Amino acid sequence: MAVLEEEHTELVDLDSAECSPKAVDSLISPSDDTESLPILDFSKMHGSERERQELIAKLRTVLHEHGFFYIAGHGVDPELISEFIAASKRFFALPAQDKLAIEMTRSPHFRGYNRAGLELTGGQQDWREQVDFDREEEAVSDDSGAVIWKRALGPNQWPPAMPELKSIVLRYQEAVTQLGIDVLKAIGLALGQTEDVFAPMYRSGPRQHLKILRYPGRDGSGSRQGVGAHKDGGLVTILLQDILPGLRVQSQDGSWIEAPPIPNTFVVNTGELLELATNGFVRADVHAVDTPPPGTERFSAAFFLGASHDGTVPVIELPPELKKVERGVSTDPANPIFREVGMNHLKARIRSHPDVASIHYPEMV
Repeated sequence: MAVLEEEHTELVDLDSAECSPKAVDSLISPSDDTESLPILDFSKMHGSERERQELIAKLRTVLHEHGFFYIAGHGVDPELISEFIAASKRFFALPAQDKLAIEMTRSPHFRGYNRAGLELTGGQQDWREQVDFDREEEAVSDDSGAVIWKRALGPNQWPPAMPELKSIVLRYQEAVTQLGIDVLKAIGLALGQTEDVFAPMYRSGPRQHLKILRYPGRDGSGSRQGVGAHKDGGLVTILLQDILPGLRVQSQDGSWIEAPPIPNTFVVNTGELLELATNGFVRADVHAVDTPPPGTERFSAAFFLGASHDGTVPVIELPPELKKVERGVSTDPANPIFREVGMNHLKARIRSHPDVASIHYPEMV
């Protein structure tokens, strides 16, 4: 178990016009440890004012540097986490026909089960099986077809062979949604804003995309790609890792940082919507997952807190001392980012799941 970092960070008043250049430089200077991700003790948000300000200052540096960190002191019930992991493993141990009863190709909402190799990243197969859930909601009827992304809204699929999974998933989903919102509040403060600065983006209905994952071990000729190099598209991601490592994060110099599981923590990272909203001050880093060794299997669960589909992504006006180090948004001509949240989501799902798209969105393929 790693020891929580207790590094003292000089406090800088973002609202003060008298911040010295030296203070601003130290505010966003790279961390000394480039071999591992920092661990932030989120319980300090509820500690003394000094502890709270130290956490916010540390978070500000991490957001600008690469947007990836471990979070301890997160407050999610460990018994719920254990129950959720055990249920995930029971689901993947079901006979194939029971999992295929909720195959994603049955859902125009991109919810349900996928066999290994059916999701693509960068056009290449990801070697993992998975089951996807999102906000539990009614399907939206739009006969005109004018707002095609609305067709991606709708109910989840739940396995008849494992009826208890629904309650467990919804309770876990609710817990990490609240954690994600609390993290967004801390990010707002770290950027010199009010803690509710991002609330208009999710208030009418946050996206609650939960992906439960099993990575089977590769044989001698198997692919290394558990999931290919990519950025996450939402606001923040909260990743639960079980036991085996596999996550890698690409730093600004192109090198890769291993991010193995650490007990009682989540890995948190920022997505493209935050990079877009801060004109690149917040970094959404490229990351990937390697398949585990032969004869093993790796379990994890990624929760993607996203903005409401009916919204657009604003540009947050940062304080001058942060605005001067905005980097702009990194773009990929083959995968453009839209400020219209609903279209962003649908674009990403169609790219990742062409089999689902060919059935339910043939006009988009």
